[in-house]
Amino acid sequence: MSDVTPIHVVAICGSLREISYTEMALRIALTGAKEVGATTHLITLRDYDLSFCEGPVDGKDDDRLREDVAKAQGIILGTPVYHGGMSGVLKNALDLMGSDEFSGRVVGLVGVAGGSMGAALTLASLRNIGRSLHSWVIPNEASIPNSKDAFRDDEQPHDLKIQKRLLTVGRDVARFAYMHHSEQTLDFVRAWERSMENPGTES
Repeated sequence: MSDVTPIHVVAICGSLREISYTEMALRIALTGAKEVGATTHLITLRDYDLSFCEGPVDGKDDDRLREDVAKAQGIILGTPVYHGGMSGVLKNALDLMGSDEFSGRVVGLVGVAGGSMGAALTLASLRNIGRSLHSWVIPNEASIPNSKDAFRDDEQPHDLKIQKRLLTVGRDVARFAYMHHSEQTLDFVRAWERSMENPGTES
């Protein structure tokens, strides 16, 4: 995609830990996005002094988060699993944003669980949130079980299948974001919208 308008992909890390398996996973997903030509940025929420969402009151870092996300055509959401759900810090960050940041964007999902059951239920909840914000959530997602034993000292997964899954999430977000924003795709949609209605067959 080097000969077209660059696609920008951000990953939002829903973990505040300095040594974060979720952050490790998202870095690999962003590598996948880079491989197909996207520019990338990892958003670590510990770098933002966010308000608790309580209505119209905005903080300086709330606006900075919105601006950083709004620049992207693709978004990867990553969260550790807490009690079967996403982290509170990610939920709060999402509550501080809305359709201005997500509508029409392509979204990928990554969940990191401490237990063997993985993050399927958590990712299903995030998928519903993505749809409610009118984003395009890609079918592929990455659920990582047993997070404490999932990564080597070099922050790469022991299981190559997990690595492949994370890279695929990043690649798919970038590719679908490009398709969604390419002039050729938009020209096709415009032509289709202008086309005559098919009268069908009279019975």
